[in-house]
Amino acid sequence: MMTAPIPDNEADRLQALRELLILDTPPEERFDRIVQFAAEEFGVPIALLSLVDTNRQWFKARFGLAVCETGRDVSFCGHAIHAPEVMVVSDATQDPRFADNPMVLGPPHIRFYAGAPLELTPGVRIGTLCLIDRRRRGMDDTDLAILMSLRDLAVAELLGQPLAEEPH
Repeated sequence: MMTAPIPDNEADRLQALRELLILDTPPEERFDRIVQFAAEEFGVPIALLSLVDTNRQWFKARFGLAVCETGRDVSFCGHAIHAPEVMVVSDATQDPRFADNPMVLGPPHIRFYAGAPLELTPGVRIGTLCLIDRRRRGMDDTDLAILMSLRDLAVAELLGQPLAEEPH
């Protein structure tokens, strides 16, 4: 298993995360609805709004998973925050970063992962909106566009801002 490297801007990333005052807060319907819709739209058993803290990933919203957090060292999201693009792992058992990860070898038996980074400002990614399945799968361009739109909605909610309108 490969633990994700710490981003170069970790101090700024953690400061931005803490300034949201959202860590360890109760569930909120606005976030729960996003992850539930994502799970239903993509037909996955698990969808999460995951925030990557210093030593853990904490789930602000979760669908299909009972735990509220996991260690950052075993997180897929810790890898996904390194780039602005959606990170897709079609088969975790075949990916050297995750093949021997305890979440692949045991519950929840992750095979597929897609994480859309939550970027608050350019380069400052605090977590992901992610999809998890127990079977191998892929994503096409339409799937990626839908996931990125849902991610944009989650970021707008985190920042307390309306979504920017598309130009006509």
